[in-house]
Amino acid sequence: MSPRNLFDTIMCVSRILRELEDAGMRVEVGDDFSTYRAHRTAQADRNPMYPMFDVASSYIDGSNGFWICGFDQSGKLIHTQAVRLLDLTGVSLGNHLDVHRHKYITPDTTPDPDLTFYSGPDALATITGRVCYHGEFWLPARGLGGPRSQGATTLLSRILFEIMVKSWAPDYAFALVPKQLAAKGAHLRYGYSHCEPGKWIGPDKQVTDEDHLIWMSAKDMTNALAREPQSLQYADQVSSIRASLSAIDSKG
Repeated sequence: MSPRNLFDTIMCVSRILRELEDAGMRVEVGDDFSTYRAHRTAQADRNPMYPMFDVASSYIDGSNGFWICGFDQSGKLIHTQAVRLLDLTGVSLGNHLDVHRHKYITPDTTPDPDLTFYSGPDALATITGRVCYHGEFWLPARGLGGPRSQGATTLLSRILFEIMVKSWAPDYAFALVPKQLAAKGAHLRYGYSHCEPGKWIGPDKQVTDEDHLIWMSAKDMTNALAREPQSLQYADQVSSIRASLSAIDSKG
């Protein structure tokens, strides 16, 4: 990375962090997944973390992953996301998901994970090389005035993409999102260019779950990062997000 590009990245991320802090969220970035696991396992009201990011199930450290967490003013965890770099040289994403499907299937959605496979998106055959998997994205909604609807999702994803692209220069990035979130344009809020419907097919050819594949190529990522990130500097947006985060804290 050139010094100029590094400077631009630092300035962009710093500006986003300041805006989120003004709205009531302190952001941390880390690569110690033991720490991340401690954060996640303390959340009794969420599903267990996916094995791809769990050091108890997978090898992941600063060489192939990092996480982002957001905390409110009282120190309560109110946001998570993580990314993992996969070496799929000579292997398609479809092949990878066939072999490692247990690490991507949502728990308790199929009677037999050994006989359940993901299918549908054409991109499964073309995504290969250095590929980043983006997962664990969580931000409480708390109604239409919540941080999701006010633009925080886009800014939080932008932090991850800025760091990910500058660190690893991946050929592709992808995530799996539930059908109902994809229908609401989740891929656009996360910053992804492509969204394809997909299904997990169970042992009796039944649909056990529906996840859309959202993805970007290296060119897509370059174009996305060339655009100025949206701002939360509008006073009503900032105050609305701050009020929503305060409500989350008060409700425990």
